[in-house]
Parts: sequence; structure tokens; C-alpha cells
Amino acid sequence: MGDYLRRFSNNGITFFTASAGGFGALPTFEELENPQTNLATEVISADGVTIGKYAKENRTPVKFSELPENLVNALVATEDERYYEHTGIDFKGLGRAILKPGSGGASTITQQLAKMLFTGKASRNIFKRIGQKMKEYVVATKLERQYTKQEIIAMYLNKYDFINQAVGIRSAARIYFGKEPKDLEIQESAMLVGMLKNASYFNPLRRAAKVKQRRNVVLLQMTRNGLITEGEKINLQQLDLNINYTPESHSDGYATYFRTHLQKIMRKWVQNNPKPNGEEYDIFSDGLKIYVTIDSRMQQYAEEAIKEHMANLQSYFSKEQKRNRTAPFYDLDRKEIARSFERAKRSSERYRRLKKVGKSSKEIDEIFKKKTKMKVFSWKGDRDTIMSPMDSIKYYKHFLRSGLVSIEPQTGHIKAWVGGINNKHFKYDAVAQQKRQVGSTFKPFVYATAINQLRMSPCDAFPNTPYTIPQGKYGIPEEWTPGNSNEKYGGMLTLKDGLAGSVNTMSARLIDKVGPDNVVRLAKAAGIETEIQANPSIALGAVELSLLEMVSAYSTFANRGLRVSPMIITRIEDKNGTVLKDFVPETQEVLSEETAYVVLDLLEGVTQSGSGVRLRSGYTSGGKAVTGFPYKFENAIAGKTGTTQNQSDGWFMGIVPNLATGVWTGGEDRATHFAGITKGQGATMSLPSWALFMRKCYADKDLKISREKFEKPEKLSINIDCEKKTDEDKNEIIEEDTDF
Repeated sequence: MGDYLRRFSNNGITFFTASAGGFGALPTFEELENPQTNLATEVISADGVTIGKYAKENRTPVKFSELPENLVNALVATEDERYYEHTGIDFKGLGRAILKPGSGGASTITQQLAKMLFTGKASRNIFKRIGQKMKEYVVATKLERQYTKQEIIAMYLNKYDFINQAVGIRSAARIYFGKEPKDLEIQESAMLVGMLKNASYFNPLRRAAKVKQRRNVVLLQMTRNGLITEGEKINLQQLDLNINYTPESHSDGYATYFRTHLQKIMRKWVQNNPKPNGEEYDIFSDGLKIYVTIDSRMQQYAEEAIKEHMANLQSYFSKEQKRNRTAPFYDLDRKEIARSFERAKRSSERYRRLKKVGKSSKEIDEIFKKKTKMKVFSWKGDRDTIMSPMDSIKYYKHFLRSGLVSIEPQTGHIKAWVGGINNKHFKYDAVAQQKRQVGSTFKPFVYATAINQLRMSPCDAFPNTPYTIPQGKYGIPEEWTPGNSNEKYGGMLTLKDGLAGSVNTMSARLIDKVGPDNVVRLAKAAGIETEIQANPSIALGAVELSLLEMVSAYSTFANRGLRVSPMIITRIEDKNGTVLKDFVPETQEVLSEETAYVVLDLLEGVTQSGSGVRLRSGYTSGGKAVTGFPYKFENAIAGKTGTTQNQSDGWFMGIVPNLATGVWTGGEDRATHFAGITKGQGATMSLPSWALFMRKCYADKDLKISREKFEKPEKLSINIDCEKKTDEDKNEIIEEDTDF
């Protein structure tokens, strides 16, 4: 049969007929020129790590030079021993494939590539199968003429679907072994080559024993071809597979919330930046490379910090809720609780899907009441259970949420973005989507306005007495006299004492001196984009803002009063490495360098003697050492805690010279909160996540996170050297005021 096919194919008429499409349409020249379609778009971190992909197929091609020699050797030895000798066709194998489908056919690597690219699955009809093989022959011959042997191997390995979202050798190496192809060891390469026989059958996640047997066959072939010794083969065959399964779905890996946000940005970008031919780029198939500002190491540390602290905080919250009859809510009656659950149901993805297929409200209600198998989140890992969708909504309401974002003030580069505790189960992004009351973290903008406008000093002192803004002033309907949460009054307080203790009466006095309009103007110039009503109550944080806005605005203080707009993308390239767009930040001067430094000095007071003092070593209260806060930072930290009414939101903003980081923590509903201030304040809910994150960053010397003091302006005319406090005053635990 092989001789017959050789004669058949050598017949000029037959070859011409196949080439002309007599056995079916053949790929065009353009298709042969560019057979690599459906390429995944890569998201590449600032430190060169691929942190995610957007893909129809999770496929990112590699060049032949990026493939390890052991992988190429294993491939040729197993799939096509005469690969470097033939011109694309094995006639003996071709005859066997036609007469006996499923025999493997001894197809060459080039033929297999032609089949994957252009001819598809083999027909059961012998005549159609002959036609397919003729097409495969013609395409293989053209591929051999068009490309080098090395290019064909690279295309073949880049195209093959290794299943489990691993399309192409790079995805396979990353998903099954957590490494790049160039780092594959011999036995790992042999396993992946073994999967080429039938990836669905030789699935390492389901048939490990079969996969190991097949891997060992590949190692045997390598021995027969003199590529490894008999001793090496024996040693390698005894090794376990050692799969390091690292899935690359959107809900897996690091920076999942960030990647969701980035995808929205990219969808808008491609609409306004077409290809040269006018078509729109497809971020799921055009193989773009998006270089982002995220640092993969800092992202990992941020996610670890949130997980460590929130798992611990949740245990305290869950214990408290056992005594709460309306758990996880406070201050709501039954009707209000029912409405909360109904809102959550209607905003769920399940509800939207059911509505889309035309289910009635009654039918949807019944579906939400019916128990079913599902996986639910827990801090010990996902667990299988049986519950109704409505019960799952109630279950998830009990979990506290948190977000963290970190920005390099000098460049505006966002280095870490944690939008929640688990993207698979909690989709809402606490960094950019969510806006919550910010509490006392807004007070620095009031102080900054007073310093910038009136050149006030941290040492300026005012009476610690109730302060009233009369009815009608600034358009308020009635007089406003905010109180201090600790109800302590009397004596004089400096601005530094006032911010360290988050004293409400001081904030009220200052906003009246400068006017709410000026505070709003400064906050917006610093990076707050949300519309803010110029009302005196903003002095206590009665404004809903995003975490991203807050950290961006705080970065202005660390950058000597110069605002640098937040950046998430540095450049975008096409699949060939051509730069499509370089991004540069926008800058704006907001404060004088002197004012920015004085604000930082005020904020340092928060971590030296205020609600952020637990970051420091030797943290004591009433002369006794306090345990449980082992952070012991000794470097300069400017920070501010924030707690809103009823402990619904806990914030901490922390700045060192080259990094500004903010953390928010709270429930999905504002009625979900701790009963008391001890566990419910920002210093307890959010500060520990910041501290854990920074400790991990400092431990990584390659990151070069600053431990230095904030740089002092050459000319500082505002006095910041206030009289030192007593040791007892410095170590007093200060519980911050809430916003009302």
C-alpha cells in the first residue's frame, strides 16, 4: 500500500488535483504564512512574570530557541524518528492510516501539524479519508517548503491541546509543572510528549498510572535512539510524575480582581486603537502582550497578608455572631433583613441567567429554595455541601470582606491590587468598584488644607472643647456640633495631637476655618474623582469613596505634593513584539513640598502616639506591655486609621517614602459589623493586613522598599518641633473617633 501511495502521489495529475482543491479546499497562502491563530493575550508584571491571560485558547507560543533540547529529543524519538530526513511525509505510515483508522498511522510531525491546522479529525469513510490524507500530504509538503524543521516543531508544540486549559507547550509546562518550557527536566518533557498520543486519555489529573506508563515508553524511545543512557532511563522511570497543578483560569492565580479591571480597560482601549487595516484587536485571540505595573512578588505578599489576617479576624467575628439573634446583621428588623437577602438574590449571576432564559419570578423563587450540590468558600478551602441557593446567599453574608491596593507615589505605578478575599466566590472589587464611607482617613485633607492655606503648624494648639458650626452656614439645615467618641474634653490640643487622636472637635474647627469648598478642591486635585458635597461633615469622613481614590490621593503627600495619576499599564505590544502604545502618567502639583512634608509629619504622629501605635515596638498601655501585635516597625511610617459609624468600615492608610498602601475591611452590608469598637476599629480590622504585607515586602530585599525617613525640604519655615510628650501619653491606646 505504501508503494501504491508513493506512485499515486508522485503522479503529477494526482498532486495537481489535490493542490487545486480536488479533494477539498486547501489553506490559502496567507493562512500558511500565519497559521498561529487564537493566541492568548498575556498580562506581564513589572518583574517579567506572566500573571494572567485572556484567551479563547490558553495558548502563548514560544520560539524553538525557548524549547529545551530534552523536549525536542523526546518528541522526535517518539513521534517521528526520521523527522530530519524526510520532506514531510511517511508513505508507509500513510497507507496504514488510511486502511486502519486509529492505528496512529505513523504520521510525521509535519503531517500532524497539517492535520491540526487545516484538515481536522479523520473521517470514518475510506474515500473521504483518502481525500483528507491527500490534503494532509499537500499541506505537509507546503509547510516543509515554507518553514524550517525547527519552526515546524515549535508550531506543532504551540498548537497541541494538552487539555485542562493547557493549549500549547508553554501553558502545559506552566499548568502541570509550574514552570517555563526551558526549565523542564527530562522526565517532565517525556510526560508531555507522551500526552501527544491522546491527551484526553493520558490525563495526568485523572490517570496518573497510565500517564506514568506512557512517559516511560517515551523514555525507552529516547534510550533506543541514543539520547539517554540505559542507567538514566532506569532512574527516570522510577520517578513519580510530581505534578504541580497550577490552573490558569481567570479565578485562579494571583491578581484576579486586577485582571478583571484590566480587561475592562482593554476592551475600551481596543475600540479606540484599531489595527492598521481598521479591524479591532481581539484581546482573546490576537496574542497581545500587556505589560502592567503590578509586581508579582508584592501581589503575592498582599494576597497572603489579606488571607492571613482575614481568616483570623473572621474567626472572632463568627464567634461573636453566635450570640447575635439577627446574625450577621445588627440594627435591622426582619423585614429589612429579608429585603437584604432579596437584593442579593436579584443581583446574583444565577438570577440573571434564569431571567435571561425566560423563567418567571415564581419559578426563580422555587429554584432558589431547592437544595442542590455546590462548593462553597471557607477559609480552610472550598467545601462540598448541599444547600439551596438562597441558603448560600445567607451563608456568604456572614463573611467579612477586605481590599488592599499599593501605589508607588513617584511613578503612580500600582504595585499590588487585592479586590477581595476570593475572586471565585466574591466578585465585587473592593479596590475600584466599591465606595464606602472613609471615616477619619479623610481628616488629613482637612489638615492639609489648613496648613496649605493658613500655613498652620502641627504645634498650633486649640481648646479641646465642643465646637459648633451654626445653622445656615455652608447651607447646613441645622447647627452642627460633633462630639468626641471618647467624650473627653478640656485642655489644649495641638494639631499633631488632634490628628493622632483623630479628635472630631479639632477637625470641625479646622474645616470651619478653611471652608468645606477648599477641602473638596484640594481632595479632588489630589486624586479624589467622586463628587463630594461641600458639607462640614466631610471633616469626619461622611463621604463614600473608593480605596483606589484614597490611596492615590495619599500618594500625593509622599510625592512632595505632586500628584501622579495611578497607572496599571506601561505598554502594549502585538504578537510580533511591535509596541502599540507606551503609557506615561499625568502629573499635577497639588501642594507645596513644605505642606506635603508637614502633613507627613502629622501622619507620623498617628503611628507614634495615636491609633497606629500598635505598629511600633514596645507597644504598652497603662504601663503594661501589650501582646498580639508583633510588628515592631522602627522606620518612618505616616499613617491614618479610619472607622465609620457602628464599626461598619475599618480603614488603614500607611505610607513609607516609596510606597503608599491602603486597606479597607467590612461586611457586604453596613449592618454587618462587630458589635464594639475594640475589634471593629480600623486599627484592628485593617492595620494588621497592612503590617503583614509590609513585613513581607521588607523581608524581600530585591524590592528595595524604603526604611528611610521622609525627605525634609531644604527650606522648612513651618515649625514641626513640638514639645515632647511624656512616655505615658505616647503609649496610651487611642481609639479613634467615628464619623458621626
